[in-house]
Amino acid sequence: MPATTTAFDEKLNIDHAFVARHATWLIDHGCTGIVTPGSLGESATLSFDEKLALWKTLIDAVGERVPVVAAIASLSTAEAVRLAERAADVGCSGLMVLPPYVYPGDWREMKAHVETVFRATKLSCMLYNNPVAYGTDFLPEQIAELAAEHENFEAVKESSTDVRRVTWIQELLNDRLAILVGVDDAIVEGVVMGAVGWVAGLVNALPEESVALFNYAMARDREKAMPLYKWFLPLLRMDTVPKFVQLIKLVQQEVGMGNTRVRPPRLELTGAELDEALRVIRAILASRSNLDNHA
Repeated sequence: MPATTTAFDEKLNIDHAFVARHATWLIDHGCTGIVTPGSLGESATLSFDEKLALWKTLIDAVGERVPVVAAIASLSTAEAVRLAERAADVGCSGLMVLPPYVYPGDWREMKAHVETVFRATKLSCMLYNNPVAYGTDFLPEQIAELAAEHENFEAVKESSTDVRRVTWIQELLNDRLAILVGVDDAIVEGVVMGAVGWVAGLVNALPEESVALFNYAMARDREKAMPLYKWFLPLLRMDTVPKFVQLIKLVQQEVGMGNTRVRPPRLELTGAELDEALRVIRAILASRSNLDNHA
């Protein structure tokens, strides 16, 4: 399931026509849902109304084919609740609930935030655990506590970068929650340990390769998965660094499916940083033809 980027036009308004075309392209290449706007979708720079408009565009484009999952990212619990309510109203199929990422509070506070969102909706909810980026770490025992109390809490996007978390959560909950890998360069390891899904980043530019890699991992087909994974890793690692939005949009531009426009405070890459990124991206893309049976 792609965590999609948000395309902007020359005035940095959402390019809704491209958003629809991009989502359709991703689903045509085998992706099974759309998750947005999370951090990769530059959620913090989008207004409340822009998020609603973005979801409406995606639902119109692909909502009859796959779930559109609304990322609920807000600094205030009250706004998070309003977003959750409106996501249901416009037709989203589920929610991905983030902590209030500027304030990494304690467990009592973080539990109160996410469970208030869970209670505000009948939609299926996925908790996004990304302690590296947000400073809030939902430990397996805390995830188990939430699962015991909220029936509509059904999945975890696990982005701690520690694949041991997958087995730890399963040890406590068996199959009560679906565990999805949330960092691109841990997808094969995560699936081997028991994850059943991938909320992915580089898929925005390379859906064919991403879907193939996930399917090979799920099938435990090491002979096909590992060559593709090794080829893909220099790009997948771009999903785990501070400028991951700029980098993934740059890869999209290089494959002819997007542009590099970002909203401030982010700025497009320039100078030596841009040159090095392009060197890596172009070398990897140029070697695509050397892959055997990658899709």
